[in-house]
Amino acid sequence: MHIDNSACNLASINLLKYLEPDGSFDIEGYRHTIEVMFTAQEILVGNADYPTEAIGVNSHKFRQLGLGYANLGALLMAQGLAYDSPGGRAWAGALTALMTGHAYATSARTAGRMGPFAGYEENKEPMLNVLRMHRVETANIDEELVAPDLLSAAQRSWDEAVELSELYGVRNSQATVLAPTGTIGLMMDCDTTGVEPDLALTKAKKLVGGGTMFIVNQTIPRSLKRLGYTPAQVEAIVEYIDENKTILGAPAFNVDHLPVFACSMGDNTISYMGHVTMMGAVQPFISGAISKTVNLPEEATIDEVEQLHIEAWRLGIKAVAVYRDNCKVGQPLSTQKKAGSEDSATNAIAGQIERIVETVIVQKPIRQKLPRKRISKTFSFRVADCHGYVTVGEFEDGRPGELFLKVAKQGSTLAGIMDAFAISVSHGLQYGVPLEAFCEMFSNMRFEPAGMTDDPDIRFATSLVDYIFRRIAVEYIDYDQRVAMGILSVNERLQPTLPGVEESIQAQSSVQGFDLLGPEDREPSAQFAPVAATPPVAKAPQHTPRQRETVLCHVCGDIMQRAGSCHACPSCGATSGCS
Repeated sequence: MHIDNSACNLASINLLKYLEPDGSFDIEGYRHTIEVMFTAQEILVGNADYPTEAIGVNSHKFRQLGLGYANLGALLMAQGLAYDSPGGRAWAGALTALMTGHAYATSARTAGRMGPFAGYEENKEPMLNVLRMHRVETANIDEELVAPDLLSAAQRSWDEAVELSELYGVRNSQATVLAPTGTIGLMMDCDTTGVEPDLALTKAKKLVGGGTMFIVNQTIPRSLKRLGYTPAQVEAIVEYIDENKTILGAPAFNVDHLPVFACSMGDNTISYMGHVTMMGAVQPFISGAISKTVNLPEEATIDEVEQLHIEAWRLGIKAVAVYRDNCKVGQPLSTQKKAGSEDSATNAIAGQIERIVETVIVQKPIRQKLPRKRISKTFSFRVADCHGYVTVGEFEDGRPGELFLKVAKQGSTLAGIMDAFAISVSHGLQYGVPLEAFCEMFSNMRFEPAGMTDDPDIRFATSLVDYIFRRIAVEYIDYDQRVAMGILSVNERLQPTLPGVEESIQAQSSVQGFDLLGPEDREPSAQFAPVAATPPVAKAPQHTPRQRETVLCHVCGDIMQRAGSCHACPSCGATSGCS
């Protein structure tokens, strides 16, 4: 709102800090803060870096500053003044006038030492006329509605500013603006931001460990006490607000005081014209513009929006932003759920978005970190010529929660890869990935080094990853689950047919009058034939015999394949004993 390609050199003052317990305002402290802050901003102009050359040139030439304040809404509430009231506007005007007047007086004193800004001479008369217009506006503040010493200080500051600027000029072409103060307001622990009123009487705080806690605005007890309520009544009203999120219906509360606790949102809201008139009360004492949104109710009409802009122009407001409640499908803040037709397309879309967002939030994984002191198990292993260690850290209930791998020399490629792999697995376990999923995915992976191990439970591994996760599975996963996954120790495996057993079974079955082939593969004439010294020659089977997928190698543990009437291991070459 000033000059294109100029910097945004902002600072804000927490007004509530200068309100004394007895309701008086610390004028000298406020003036001192203005002077210190403004001087610091002026120093920054010459020591700052700027994003473009044009911005740097204009910033050094005109030296625009943006001193402002925050917590005006909380200050008025603490004094028992309604935001939308003549008294509230008078106090806001006097505070703003004192801030800008003393800022320009400081700028003029600096100009007496350092010289005015570079563009002052060609803009001297317009600049001085603007300062005189600011001074004239102080006479429009109602002296009956504001503390006399505050208004007197504001008027004196403008007299001094005009007098010194006529003598020395001013160091800065712009002194004050009213910024949103959204970020710095949080850092200063403000209940309200910028020139805004309070958003609501209760605020939600997100807790570090999860969940939300509602806190009643800390200005409310101070305001109730100022209005004459007893400590017991204050406690009861605050408790009611905490439970019901509204002051309407609070015990012992005087309804005449409702305007004091009106907010931007909720069931006790400030009229949208109340926002406009407050901006009109402070704009005459601001060098730049005011960053503020005028909230309109959902039922606001086009004519009302037009009238709002006309009123803002009439009051001399430099900029105004308007937002009508529920004018978009989704908005950051709302006070109640929109009541409309169930078959409304807009409501349907909004409902879908709400459900999607809720689902995403609910299903977001949360990391469960291990306790500072935890139990762990360490396994030494050797796969082929590779020796290493596996350490598994456990949660308090015994579940694995982290994995450390020591393989090869520190600094080698293999050691680095295995470290990174262990970190990723540890994060997965802590974010809720089941151990079974890891074991099922990484067991039976094949790459070097692979071969025989020194583990009596797992005699052969097809890779380091295969061994590690089969070892962890044997240690932490139930037998029934491991059977389904095909991960068993040597002692748990189904025993293959031993030498001589198959011949005994075949002879026994022949004596009993049947063989091991299916009914469709038997010779009709041989069904009841007596046992002969030379077994009859049967026809070649017409189908592929079914394989037992649960037959595992007793040497290496890999799944064996059928080779004729026996089984052979494709990994180590071991057989079931008949070949």
